[in-house]
Amino acid sequence: MNAYLIVKTLHILSATLMVGAGFGSAFYMFFANRGDKVAAQAEVARLVVRADWWFTTPAVVFQPLSGLWLAHQAGWPLSMSWLAWAIGLFLFAGACWLPVVWLQIRMAGMARDAAEAGQALPARYWRFARIWECLGYPAFCAMLVVYFLMVLKPDWS
Repeated sequence: MNAYLIVKTLHILSATLMVGAGFGSAFYMFFANRGDKVAAQAEVARLVVRADWWFTTPAVVFQPLSGLWLAHQAGWPLSMSWLAWAIGLFLFAGACWLPVVWLQIRMAGMARDAAEAGQALPARYWRFARIWECLGYPAFCAMLVVYFLMVLKPDWS
């Protein structure tokens, strides 16, 4: 069995898991935040944090390791335009994702506390939710472009 093809398959699967879990979590959090049920928001926020730890974080770690190994094995210099752009966009998405993780943890705690107290969510929760969305959209778009670059490997030389 070819090690390159095994790692490539795992790289594709982890990319799918990373983006899919991120998109799914964002979908549920986005719509839970538009409902009027604090208990539901607390539960969704708790599960979004869990999904990030269980699925997104391992994939975020595996992606650059496997991607750099694949590029090395294929003989692609990191200076190739499509690869340099993909790495830059991945780093950009990561720079957006790290504060999103922090925000999600804080939002989950605020939602849990509000649900347990039978109170509305505090204004701080909604400020965090706006920042969470503002960081999520560009990160997701960046990852879509990374997919495009990985599949098509355009020659911009």
